[in-house]
This record gives sequence, structure tokens and C-alpha cells, in this order.
Amino acid sequence: MAPVWPRMAFGFFAAALSVLTFHQGMWAILHALHQMPPPFPTAPVGRFGLPRTVDLCFWGGVWGALFGLVLPILPRAVPMWLLGLVLGILAALVGLFVVPALKGLPEAGGYATMAFVRSFLINGFWGIGVGLILPLLLAGVTEPA
Repeated sequence: MAPVWPRMAFGFFAAALSVLTFHQGMWAILHALHQMPPPFPTAPVGRFGLPRTVDLCFWGGVWGALFGLVLPILPRAVPMWLLGLVLGILAALVGLFVVPALKGLPEAGGYATMAFVRSFLINGFWGIGVGLILPLLLAGVTEPA
């Protein structure tokens, strides 16, 4: 297993890259089905006014760094893409229930069915992407002797 800092750094990078590919790819599919606005949103968000896509990459990267941190305690018999899917489901649940509560917004998109479907599809595919990209990045990294 790779040392902790490379796992976290590569986890961050894998998750940010997965936002740009898997997450926004599913967003594009949902847009084509008239369920989402166009992918790669550029509207400014947050205190710093960064484009939303940059904000999504940052927060996805934070989740990926945490995933890299806990990687050694996750079951090795489970495929990494499936562990990534679980990561995506956790991120979707936090996005549906915790984030809105912190912002004083209605939780779970007002419990609209499509809010759940969109969140689980987009974040689930993002998590699968993390689970596919991270092992490729960690392939040559091992503990020092």
C-alpha cells in the first residue's frame, strides 16, 4: 500500500479528474434527457466566486483525499470501482441531507424523486470513476523499504 500522503494526493487528483469525466459525463446525459442544465457550469459560487465546475472539482477532490486516507482499512476483496460507488452514494447522501441543512435550504431537494435520481446517478458515476482512476495512479507507488 502507498504511503498516506501520496494516497491522499492521488485520491484528490483522481476525484477531481472524475468530476470532469464521469460526474459531468452523467450530467451531460441527464441534460440530453432534459433533466439537468448544461454540464460544466461556469456560474460563480461561494465566497471566492469560483466557477461551479471548479468548486465541484475541489469538493470532489476533498472526498477523494479522504477516500485515499481510509483506503488501507477498506476490504481488499471488494473491487475498487464498487468501493468508489459506495463513496459516491455517501457523497450523494451528504449532498442531499447535510449540505442543505448547513445552508438553511430544504433537505433532499424537497424530497422530489428526481432530486434523488439525479444525485445518486451523478455522484454514483463520479464514485465509480474515482474507483477506476485511483488504482491507475497508485500502481507504481509503494511503502518505502
